[in-house]
Amino acid sequence: MVLPPHSPSERTSDSGPVAPPGSVTERLLAWGAGDASAFDALLPTVYAELRRQARRALRRESVGNTLEPTALVHEAYLRLAGQERGQWRSREQFFGIAAQLMRRILVDHARARHAAKRGGAQRVCVTLADGDASGGPDAEEPRVDLLALHDALSRLAAFDARQAHVVELRYFGGLTIDETAAALGLSPATVKREWAVARAWLRRELAGDASGG
Repeated sequence: MVLPPHSPSERTSDSGPVAPPGSVTERLLAWGAGDASAFDALLPTVYAELRRQARRALRRESVGNTLEPTALVHEAYLRLAGQERGQWRSREQFFGIAAQLMRRILVDHARARHAAKRGGAQRVCVTLADGDASGGPDAEEPRVDLLALHDALSRLAAFDARQAHVVELRYFGGLTIDETAAALGLSPATVKREWAVARAWLRRELAGDASGG
């Protein structure tokens, strides 16, 4: 499997072709039904959007991370290719699972850095700022450790799975409010509310971790 090269414009802009939802869903269903050629046809259709997700997710990080959007997309797509084919149902579900995989990749990458340079590794720090597709990290937003955020998000999922899923899609997958709403079958207003409540909870939880440590 050869992933397509990205153009110079893709490196600097979130603009670009967005796949018609029907074509993505149709190819996912065909692939899930056993049509191997549908997988090859799917890649150029979703690649640009996966790169947008990766750029949005990586924008929230400050120092300590050496991953580039292209590397994150390539690894996420390879993991997507290894998923059970029969599970695919829709475009929204596909990009939702991509967000989950991007979270795992970013966390695995941060853990590997810590393991390789114990005591001397620079932590991967991130922000909970509400930077969307057109915005970057807020300089006034406190930075938190990526691994601490991952652990706190796992605790949130134990009692409010929907809020945790919203954060995962918005934060690690870089989805917008509208994209998250489509992926979860919720209204944009509900996603905005859940996103705000979950971020407030995570800030309190992470502040407690920092003071306790």
